[in-house]
Amino acid sequence: MNVLIVEDETAAFENLKSILMEIDPSIERIEHTESVLQTIRRLNGLPVPELIFMDIHLSDGSAFNIFPAVTVETPVVFTTAYDEYALEAFKVNSIDYLLKPVEPEEIRRALDKFRRRGRREALDYLARLSFLNPAGRYAEKILIPVRNDLIPVDLRSVSCFYGSDGNTRIMLKDGRTYPYGKALENIYASLSPALFFRANKQYIVARDSIRTITVWFDKRLHVTMDTEVPERIFVSKNRAARFKKWLIDGQAEE
Repeated sequence: MNVLIVEDETAAFENLKSILMEIDPSIERIEHTESVLQTIRRLNGLPVPELIFMDIHLSDGSAFNIFPAVTVETPVVFTTAYDEYALEAFKVNSIDYLLKPVEPEEIRRALDKFRRRGRREALDYLARLSFLNPAGRYAEKILIPVRNDLIPVDLRSVSCFYGSDGNTRIMLKDGRTYPYGKALENIYASLSPALFFRANKQYIVARDSIRTITVWFDKRLHVTMDTEVPERIFVSKNRAARFKKWLIDGQAEE
């Protein structure tokens, strides 16, 4: 088994590594990252770790900043020295959480819980993980990896998200665009439905970036944004009423 430990304290990393190697001889490789940026780079590479132990407070910020920047396809055991977070929610939404200093028996139980989880349970967990946000249910900022940096972007500056051929781009109101390594489905789950709408399979649009709406002959809606987009944005006839209601009052009828 390949394990990644995300931990910025050397002593804590060495302690956890020692416990893991003693408890589970099947662990073939233990990797280590110390920061949000290092972890994003590692999770964008191969091989994918099978299990992650992740401290919440890292050298360059909260570990929660990792999830908007990269699609995490691995179960996570959170570790923290603080109990101010919603630990009961972590019990539901993660494999486990451990309060520092971690004890060998806690590690053993976390590994047992990991082994008992099926693939479907792991995928359900990962889908829920995108909602974890210490400041509230919906994201307010995202971090975009660009070369060796992470660029913080306020979602109020986003015009739309565009996906095509498995690639996603974030398009800002000032005309800048960046590649973004998450699928539209995962992005949309973390956005406020009062501010963003899934116009079609290719676009998520921001409410305050819409400039004009044109009704076409087939009753589709053609949407013009405040920035140039790669291809026209259409809302289907079946979704037109929901879209117009959302645009007016921030709510979409089901």
